[in-house]
Amino acid sequence: MLEVLVAGPLTTVQDLGRPGYAQLGVSRSGALDPAALRLANRLVGNADTDAALELTYGGAALRTDQPVWCALTGAPAPLAVDGRPAPYGTAFALLPGRRLTIGTPTHGIRSYLALSGGITTPPVLGSRSTDTLSALGPTPLTPGTRLPLAAPPTAPILRELWGRHASDGHIPHSSRKIDALGVDFVPWCAPGEEIRLRVRFGPRDDWFAEPAALLRGAWTVGQGDRIGVRLDGPPLVRAVAGELPSEGLVGGAVQVPGDGRPLVFLADHPTTGGYPVIAVVHPADLGPLAQARPGTRVVFHGSQR
Repeated sequence: MLEVLVAGPLTTVQDLGRPGYAQLGVSRSGALDPAALRLANRLVGNADTDAALELTYGGAALRTDQPVWCALTGAPAPLAVDGRPAPYGTAFALLPGRRLTIGTPTHGIRSYLALSGGITTPPVLGSRSTDTLSALGPTPLTPGTRLPLAAPPTAPILRELWGRHASDGHIPHSSRKIDALGVDFVPWCAPGEEIRLRVRFGPRDDWFAEPAALLRGAWTVGQGDRIGVRLDGPPLVRAVAGELPSEGLVGGAVQVPGDGRPLVFLADHPTTGGYPVIAVVHPADLGPLAQARPGTRVVFHGSQR
């Protein structure tokens, strides 16, 4: 069992989501940075689909009543077990009753903490992910929340390391390297850098006077959450002034509300919307966008139809 001592600004249970239910009004949800989640799971010997914690701006403290392997990926943040530093980006042991603290990320927004065996809350529509828009899945964590954990993997390398290190309370470093785990990992955006988002125009780019202005705009990340990220910059001018009946939406849709400034939808997006969608961002580029802090420069690139 995993017990939450301090929850942080927003900590949720996430896996790779629940695709295939848009006709029911349910979005995919799941980790906003799926590459980071896969990496964390592989570092502790889990399946890619196992559930872990997504921590927004860190600030959490946890403990377990069973020995587990842990790994933190995504936004790099300071880690400590009972005050002793623990490593980022590699597996380390957490013994029963020890306090694991996750600090504020040095850059990026969302960190992923995987625990060996995975979090085993009851699945909803095939996923354990928290959907903040539809309120499906576990509620965001609060102090006192207790989450069930599966038994840790019993692979020989884990048994050997437990026998060698865990019994004496040391925090061993895993010898497995990130580049050996087969994850196409896209790093977060460091301060002062820009992120480039590949887009395909449509379905409603013809509703804009100059769709290519999306590619030339000086956009910066504004407010955002698990539903989407607003971009600040020069307003896009509409060519069609009428109202658009609600249409289906997908993750990565670049919707343009009445103020002309784009909104890029993320994992907990609504499944329909009435503002025109000028383009759709490549799925692989949504993780870096979800990790970008306000003020980060954003550049779109692609070609019109």
